[in-house]
Amino acid sequence: MNTRSRHSDDLQVIAGIIDRVDQFTLKRFRATDLRVDTKPDFTPVTDADRGAEQIIRDLLAQFRSRDAVFGEEQGQKGFSNRRWIIDPIDGTKNFVRGVPVWATLVALEEDGEIVLGMVSAPALNRRWWAAKGLGAYTGKSWTSAKQIHVSQVNRIDDASLSYSSLDGWQDRGQLRGFLRLAQASWRTRAYGDFWSYMLVAEGAVDIATEPSLELYDMAALVPILTEAGGKFTDLDGNDGPWGKCALATNGLLHQEALDILQSVSDNN
Repeated sequence: MNTRSRHSDDLQVIAGIIDRVDQFTLKRFRATDLRVDTKPDFTPVTDADRGAEQIIRDLLAQFRSRDAVFGEEQGQKGFSNRRWIIDPIDGTKNFVRGVPVWATLVALEEDGEIVLGMVSAPALNRRWWAAKGLGAYTGKSWTSAKQIHVSQVNRIDDASLSYSSLDGWQDRGQLRGFLRLAQASWRTRAYGDFWSYMLVAEGAVDIATEPSLELYDMAALVPILTEAGGKFTDLDGNDGPWGKCALATNGLLHQEALDILQSVSDNN
């Protein structure tokens, strides 16, 4: 089996797994008996987060038993040149408050490269996926899938910028840089979390950025962005989800956005 065929098969497998997860998370969304705990980093975690990750792990053990798995709630299990990276519920704070903007994120890392990603937001009735060389798509199902592409906006003052919040920018010493980028942009909205990046992939938004993220927050987003024609780096311009922060654009705006973010420091 060649690489493209194998990744197509991987997409089919993970789509079936996420179908199961979506059924579970939707039942727990707005449930009156939802259990919410606080993790050591003071972020919330629910029984839905833990349950969703366990479902994915159990089914990967059945269908991809040789692969390693890394998840937000249970960490790393196994070692392999292929590793599945899981964020069972991206947007847990939204989930807890009854806001429908949350999603399950699953990515596949192969030989150190993120080659596949799937994002499923069942409360929005939306799903996005991509694999290396196969393009990026959105749809409720495989049969209704639509290929997606980033925008062709090539000027910051014509660009739409999405972010999650102002938290974290000051810690990086880049709050002034972020505000400068926001002021230079045509439009700013805080769509937040995974949705900002999927909107960039669809061409509805041109720039998305966050100052503080983990690998599982970003991995699934990368192939969807890049297969749609966009660019995904950290805030120093390094490709991929490895830098604890993110800048995603349609590609045409990337260097200018980086330059603006880095043009001024909070310390001078």
